[in-house]
Amino acid sequence: MKKFTNHVYLLTEHDDTYQKLLDEMNLPDLEVIDKPCDANILLASPPLLTKNIEKFPALEWVQSVYAGVDALTSITTDDFILTNVRGIFGQPISEYVMGYLIEYFRHFAHYREAQCHSRWQPKHYHSLEGLTMLTLGTGSIASHLAKVAQAFGIKVIGINRSGIPAINSPFDETYHIQELNSVLSQVNIIVNTLPSTPQTYRILGENSLSQCSSALLFNVGRGNAICAKSLLDALENQSIQHAFLDVFDEEPLDESNPMWRHPAITITPHIAAVSFPEKVIDIFAQNYQRWRDGFTLLNQIDLAKGY
Repeated sequence: MKKFTNHVYLLTEHDDTYQKLLDEMNLPDLEVIDKPCDANILLASPPLLTKNIEKFPALEWVQSVYAGVDALTSITTDDFILTNVRGIFGQPISEYVMGYLIEYFRHFAHYREAQCHSRWQPKHYHSLEGLTMLTLGTGSIASHLAKVAQAFGIKVIGINRSGIPAINSPFDETYHIQELNSVLSQVNIIVNTLPSTPQTYRILGENSLSQCSSALLFNVGRGNAICAKSLLDALENQSIQHAFLDVFDEEPLDESNPMWRHPAITITPHIAAVSFPEKVIDIFAQNYQRWRDGFTLLNQIDLAKGY
């Protein structure tokens, strides 16, 4: 057990909230400080840390408040341990995907418009039951989504690097990522949940998107997984019927980007799943206890791999 007081510095967009939560938890041997040079622990937003890493010479452990840490890929040091938050985003991502699916297939936008004009306009709809969903990635987010989608009668296929389903896998079928193109033609819904790595860069490009057959596409992973030009072409030839995009190469998305005005694209500002401080602090507290007791930390990230 570490005998000295650990010093944590807060570098997030919600420092006041994290300060309050840490005060309430009163974790042993932990002091929140305002001098970066004295901090051996950092609770941080990756984009903010990237700009300020040189201010923390005594750093031993960084707890990211995000799941994604691709903002830190330019950092090559292994002087500190990096952990992220996992296991808390499956529910909000599932709400996002299923909410838009229900709205799309039950034509809720049509009925809002009809009501504005006092028009009684029934429209034929398609049930979610019997559809097939493909998730790119089979981690905690995709696994949670698979269970929720299956409750609506949707068959769920997962793609990962091994092609091997995990023990108690919720997926109906699991394929190797090299089999992606052959699987795409079989599915109605595609959901990208992959992290940003060299292997996932533009994984949905001209080659793969051309294999789709009027599918709906959700990107809740990373923006660079999709080639924007190839997506616009796929929408034009209707291999993709509609795209729901929450993440982009550059954020905020530039006002001049044609995707803003495309009728078959729904844009949201990276809100499919946010890091609620109450949930992040629970993970930090669990990891801090392990840190204090000398045990391996949960959710460790290999920056070389990007996850």
